Amino acid sequence: MSRRAVILAGGMGTRLRPYTVVLPKPLMPIGDYPILEVIIRQLISGGFQHITLAVNHQAELIRAFFQDGDKWGVRIDYSLEDEPLGTMGPLRLIKDLPENFLVMNGDILTDLNYADFHDAHVRDGNIFTISSKTRQHRIDYGVLDTGEAGLLTGFREKPTAEYKVSMGVYMVSSTAVEHIPQGGAYGFDQLMLDLLAAGKPATVRDFAGYWLDIGRPDDYALAIEQFESMRSRFLNG
Repeated sequence: MSRRAVILAGGMGTRLRPYTVVLPKPLMPIGDYPILEVIIRQLISGGFQHITLAVNHQAELIRAFFQDGDKWGVRIDYSLEDEPLGTMGPLRLIKDLPENFLVMNGDILTDLNYADFHDAHVRDGNIFTISSKTRQHRIDYGVLDTGEAGLLTGFREKPTAEYKVSMGVYMVSSTAVEHIPQGGAYGFDQLMLDLLAAGKPATVRDFAGYWLDIGRPDDYALAIEQFESMRSRFLNG
């Protein structure tokens, strides 16, 4: 099966400043490699033959590093935004997308099997598939439950809330792309709401493995710390 991927690599990386003043976020190093190279190597291992990098901020540095992908034995090309287009807007600029393709952020460290994720979406005929991770958030306060007249009905000391979050990895069908307007910024949140309004909801596929978004300094430091000890989970060889 031919597999195609689009990596969103045009963000400003504002949460990682001052690091991203010099380097675009996708070129931030994790171990011996920029995070974007780790992703590209993973996609190649998963049988993806064609990768498009949607670029904007410091695009020339990303293009200089990856060029046409020949070094890795994969076809890499570029889609350049002249204005910020959000998460989903860049897809309208790419004219040769297949019926189903993977879209993901360029700053994710995960051991998700991209080939399985791709093929399950195609097999099930989904319009849009979201890879999700269950996260826990500890509330640092005592939580008061109240009823009528403000009377206390319960008390929870620093409870933990569980919720599903998007991992920033998606499978997209050409039908979903038709809902993305031409021109202007258009995000993942807008597309999800528009698909819901159209009666074509996305499918959420839970993932139990490792996932870290390196967009925040604390998470980036954790990724650097864990990458070497867990290297075989992310890279073959």
